Amino acid sequence: MMPAGSLLDTHLTNLAAALVPYRRCESQLARWGADLAHRLAGGGRLLVAGNGGSAAEAQHLTAELVGKLHHDRQPLSAIALHAETSALTAIANDYGYTDVYARQVRAHGRPGDVLLLLSTSGTSANLVTAALAAREVGLTSWALTGAAPNPLADACDEVLAVASPDTQVVQELHLVTSHLLCEYLEQELPAALAAVADPAARPVRTGVEVVLDGGTGQQVDA
Repeated sequence: MMPAGSLLDTHLTNLAAALVPYRRCESQLARWGADLAHRLAGGGRLLVAGNGGSAAEAQHLTAELVGKLHHDRQPLSAIALHAETSALTAIANDYGYTDVYARQVRAHGRPGDVLLLLSTSGTSANLVTAALAAREVGLTSWALTGAAPNPLADACDEVLAVASPDTQVVQELHLVTSHLLCEYLEQELPAALAAVADPAARPVRTGVEVVLDGGTGQQVDA
């Protein structure tokens, strides 16, 4: 039995308190997952970004989508914007850190794509700027934040706000959210793929996809 007031007891108490309102997010998570399944199955793309620990969580999500969560399936297009290190540092150097994600949104985003932004505070200027860029380009923008209201929640089309003042708890439930999004997506994916089985029904993406060989004999998307 853990001692009352210990670090573990305090942390789990805070987590348990946040789980109560989080349970009410089920319908939103199911809707987001199904929506994302149809967008990605139809040739759309998910762009994600965050700072610090939220960046790591965003990249975790893209890994699940490009790879898999449970069962083998086709890869889905998802890009963690903070992982584009050369672009990120060049943009920060030339335009300032506030624009590191917004410029990439304008470069990679197409109408119908989704931009998902993660922030425990909801006040990160570079994420708010990215959300505004998404609106200009025609992307749907979703936010995962801590307690609302906050500037990022206001700038995005929809928000899932974790009702906790504890940054660690917020990040932990953002990870739960990523896993559930993938689960709901994979549940809906067969129906989404069936809906676009006719090639004529698939949207045509514009832009350039560069493929490098690197002398390995295997293609690597760049």
